[in-house]
Amino acid sequence: MKAKIVGTSLIALMVLCGLYAGFMLDFVFFYPLFMSFIWIIGGIYFYYHWERISLGPDVVPVLPEYPFVSIVIPCFNEGKNLAETIEAAAQQNYPNFEIIAINDGSSDDTGATLDQLALLYPRLRVVHFAENQGKAMALNMATLIAKGEYFVTIDGDAMLHPNATAYLIKPMLLNPRVGAVTGNPRVRTRATLVGKVQVGEFSSIIGLIKRAQRIYGHIFTVSGVIAAFRRRAVHDSGYWDTHLVTEDIDISWALQLNHWQIQYEPCALAGILMPETLRGLWKQRLRWAQGGAEVFYKYILLLGHWRDRRMWMLVIDYSLSATWALSYILSLILHIIGLYIPMPPGLNVPTIWPPAFWGLVLATVGLVQFTTALIIESRYDHKLLKILSWTIWYPLVFWSLSLFTTLVGFPKALFKRKSKRAVWTSPDRGFR
Repeated sequence: MKAKIVGTSLIALMVLCGLYAGFMLDFVFFYPLFMSFIWIIGGIYFYYHWERISLGPDVVPVLPEYPFVSIVIPCFNEGKNLAETIEAAAQQNYPNFEIIAINDGSSDDTGATLDQLALLYPRLRVVHFAENQGKAMALNMATLIAKGEYFVTIDGDAMLHPNATAYLIKPMLLNPRVGAVTGNPRVRTRATLVGKVQVGEFSSIIGLIKRAQRIYGHIFTVSGVIAAFRRRAVHDSGYWDTHLVTEDIDISWALQLNHWQIQYEPCALAGILMPETLRGLWKQRLRWAQGGAEVFYKYILLLGHWRDRRMWMLVIDYSLSATWALSYILSLILHIIGLYIPMPPGLNVPTIWPPAFWGLVLATVGLVQFTTALIIESRYDHKLLKILSWTIWYPLVFWSLSLFTTLVGFPKALFKRKSKRAVWTSPDRGFR
């Protein structure tokens, strides 16, 4: 199967080179512009159709019933963050829940910290793994011992808003076809330029993308740091795959392939810690890119049936994003070669910069996108507009990271041993 994919990719590469100067360079320029329009339109429609009339995150939603909920927290080397994470989880404005913390073979004081916290919080149950088994295995274990039909999953550094659980459960109670709900992470680490840029990213890019994808049919991935699931949906979809580095992307595709819906709930807030060094950011985004490629390889040959047609737009979107990265690096290579060697007309790339007019258009649309998203998201973080000036750096950071992580992540996913289990590495949680 992988050989076929490699062969197809090589053929596509040759075709791209043959048509490059006439079409692909325009694609490099205009794809980000097109996607910005898609995100802006989808985000605005989502806001006016659903979000505008909601009560907001600080108002407890009234639910038709209050079923038992398990809040699941997989932990690996999170000893410094667990006290505030467990405390926030225990303070949910929801009457009927438990907390399950899985210590996945941590090498720091995570285990001892959890045992101490269990004495303080009667709702907390702790499970210790002797060895690091990976987040997917921790989630699978939690689903086996959880008492309820619904469970909320968060990371060991996440601080749930007091009303988050109620907001996450509500869509599943109102619609029996909703198998998962993804929440709204808010970046807490803002001490450096890298951290501030990510605040803009989660608001102006990730949040807007999730709103748009919800409108257009399917969500690429639930947020691994805050999401809720229906037990039956997870069971139907085969649980979390322990061999993929991004279990959140995999379970999202598996759920939707089994015709379960995923909804986005912006009022379900969780404060999270993100990398604030370039090295930490690179490792995180490379894992995301590799995980996306692994999921793409896993499911692409399973989506040929007409009954799966609603997933096709998700595949096309992802394929275009990967094609953009390949197109950009090809344009760069051909441009550099052309500086020293005369190139035939079909392969001549005189410049890799957009024309002055279109460069101005791209900058303007980017600013409109940032402003639109930050105005919408300012409802959840009143300090967001203060970091608008930092988002001018984001196009460079986002598209550069997307480019290089895609180019590295695809080969890593392609040649990864299938039998190798995906386990944790110590996370970069930024400067506190």
